[in-house]
Amino acid sequence: MTVQPSTGFRPAEHRTPDLHAPVEVGVHEVRKSFHGQVAVDSVSLRVHEGEFFSVLGPSGCGKTTLLRMIAGFDDPDSGRIELDGVDMVGVPAYRRDVNTVFQSYALFPHLSVRDNVAYGLRRKKVRGAELRRRVDEHLELVQLGRFADRRPGQLSGGQQQRVAIARALACRPRLLLLDEPLGALDAQLRKQVQIELMRIQREVGTTFLYVTHDQEEALVLSHRVAVMRAGRLEQVGYPEDVYERPATRFVAGFIGTSNILDGRVSEVDGQWVELTTDGVHRLRAALPEGRAVRAGEALALTVRPEKLHLHEDVDQVPSGWCALSGTVADVVYTGVSTQYVVELRRGGSMVAFVQNARRVSDAGTPGQPVCMAWDPEFTVLLDESLVDEENNDAR
Repeated sequence: MTVQPSTGFRPAEHRTPDLHAPVEVGVHEVRKSFHGQVAVDSVSLRVHEGEFFSVLGPSGCGKTTLLRMIAGFDDPDSGRIELDGVDMVGVPAYRRDVNTVFQSYALFPHLSVRDNVAYGLRRKKVRGAELRRRVDEHLELVQLGRFADRRPGQLSGGQQQRVAIARALACRPRLLLLDEPLGALDAQLRKQVQIELMRIQREVGTTFLYVTHDQEEALVLSHRVAVMRAGRLEQVGYPEDVYERPATRFVAGFIGTSNILDGRVSEVDGQWVELTTDGVHRLRAALPEGRAVRAGEALALTVRPEKLHLHEDVDQVPSGWCALSGTVADVVYTGVSTQYVVELRRGGSMVAFVQNARRVSDAGTPGQPVCMAWDPEFTVLLDESLVDEENNDAR
């Protein structure tokens, strides 16, 4: 079955990838097993020239195995991996126009920063003034020119990471692979290096293929994101698409916080679906293009916590909005917003994030009855059966 591209959102102009650009990386029905355990299961995707593309998923989902096969460190059991349209299966890593940045940085501790960056160039027989020019150019790119004579042990973790990136880019690869490169950094430093990565990628225009388990990192950095689970692709799309319109229950739960409800179709009204479930005043969702549903069908849907509004009574809910009642079970102050956990009359609970634009006590306290409501535009139907085959780039 084909993973359909997400629709309905356009990213900010500076983050819009050129999906008409040549395909830099083509992965076609790739499969890989280790000792009888499937690590990558019939994965297909395309990464375009100049794109910052992230593969996101939990530990053990197969994302690093996929990266290693693209790098040439492992070969697939079946399927094709193409770089710039050329089949690379069986081609050793050193013959691929690809460099990799690892989480461990892999810098040479006995060499200076300058010599670390020059290492790959020297292996490619770059010498003299050209060597010095390219090393200096890439040290300035990562803003480490004044640290050229230091050794890695004299740098911070973020600076070491930038040295590794400069070394990888100095050889001018067509493709840069990054395997959880910020995983060893603390939260504050990670955010700083994220900004640097975006700047560097925009300046050099090299195609970046980035692997991470950090959802926020993938959303912040990427032109597009592929979400993996158990060796397969669940969804591919712009960050806005994947967050706002998750395709499956897994994507909804893995990326950010999401409320998932199970209901049954009571009516199909044009492009809108009405659903019923215990304790809900109204439940409505837009029907995705090309998807057919029938009355009585059981469906799962999701709505993000920040889309919810809390009201004292259902009569206060705007006409046409989705609404359900419950009781405030917990209130957690998080600074910018307050998190409300609401126990539903039907059983289970939902989470609402309310921005702290007023006093926290105004929105509800534990034990208080409350009605949660939201615009049905933000209700998303989930495809429980959706599995990966291919991500079509056509919008």
